[in-house]
Amino acid sequence: MSAKKIVLIAGNPSHGRGSHEHVGGCLLFADLINKYVDGASAVVSQGWPTDASVLKDASAFAIYSDGGGGHLVIPHLDEVAELAKKGVGVAMLHYAVEVPAGKPGDCFLEWIGGYFEMNWSVNPHWTAEFKSLPKHPINNGVKPFTMDDEWYYHMRFRKNMEGVTSVLSTLPPDSTLERPDGTHSGNPDVRKAVANKEPQHLGWCVERPDGGRGFGFTGGHFHDKWAVDDVRKFILNALIWTAKLEVPKNGVETPTPTPQELESYMR
Repeated sequence: MSAKKIVLIAGNPSHGRGSHEHVGGCLLFADLINKYVDGASAVVSQGWPTDASVLKDASAFAIYSDGGGGHLVIPHLDEVAELAKKGVGVAMLHYAVEVPAGKPGDCFLEWIGGYFEMNWSVNPHWTAEFKSLPKHPINNGVKPFTMDDEWYYHMRFRKNMEGVTSVLSTLPPDSTLERPDGTHSGNPDVRKAVANKEPQHLGWCVERPDGGRGFGFTGGHFHDKWAVDDVRKFILNALIWTAKLEVPKNGVETPTPTPQELESYMR
């Protein structure tokens, strides 16, 4: 049986060395998938693939890039819609979960179940503590952990979370809303949600009616955090689950990369 192909689409670095290392992160995860996951083959495309054949036989693709109005997927929404109809998995990591409301946002609701919506979602840097993890293949072998990152939250999800499964949730502290209200910093709705102690979903997944799967993850700002074993395993599990591969009972086990190894992937 041929290997399931996972395409990792990387945006350009944008935040200075060590942050938003989209290419480096994609190269790292592709390398780990190719070395440690049986039945999977991962390739990296810097920017949207110019060769349509790259995605033609993909089981899933993930985008790790800047988002917003300049999101690299926006010119290709119709193309992705066709891929999704064929059951191709779709994953968005960190800033790539943000697109404008309207057609892009509606597409994300369909493909991955939720997205970062300006004036609704927020993007603070904070230390999130995940005290327990729900039972799901994406969490196989993943232990509770604590990590400082730019964890976006208060995503815009499908109405009533229909078909959306949270796989990583926590309660953000009040300190995450110390900034004044703004497009990405705060609004009355998110303040009310935090005051009401409503759990915020920072990682989630869907199984779509078209047979495909979707995944969203709001962390991933700092390249060096991929050395955190449970976070790295969580992402690897999610990527292969999105491609409809069976996640091992103990998750995808990989050695902890050294700082020098992580540095070698940076571009």
